[in-house]
Amino acid sequence: MTTGKRNVDEKVLQYETFINEVLKRDLQKVLEQRDGVYEKIAQYLQLKNTIESIQNAESNDLKTEVDIGCNFYVQAHVPDASKIFVAVGYGFFVELTHAEALKFIEKKTSQLTAYSEALTKDSAKIKANIRMVLEGLRELQGLTDFPETSRREVL
Repeated sequence: MTTGKRNVDEKVLQYETFINEVLKRDLQKVLEQRDGVYEKIAQYLQLKNTIESIQNAESNDLKTEVDIGCNFYVQAHVPDASKIFVAVGYGFFVELTHAEALKFIEKKTSQLTAYSEALTKDSAKIKANIRMVLEGLRELQGLTDFPETSRREVL
């Protein structure tokens, strides 16, 4: 094995290690963060639907089931459901009227949506970097072009 071939093999190994240990790990973290944001958005939209159904109800009292952990539920009776407590972040809850809660939910979901779009852009950049490094490896090893196949990315 010649010295030039050995240097190329070492560079290929370094690039492959960079892809596997840095870029793919970063991509996984960004996608997990985005999934967490999507879960929060879903929770806020569920709360919005619940508030709207409470508003449409004739009476002001509410009968419901509350999860006390491990999917164990107890029945609860709320005599005055005109105000609710909403988690605003960092473990803080604020008592809001239905109109205030809906306004807060609208702002929070738009903020979370913008954040999820930024995370989607970040994931696209990381995927582009992975593709660029793979193309560099292909050129470094002197391989021919990959045939372009039609594929769909699900994101």
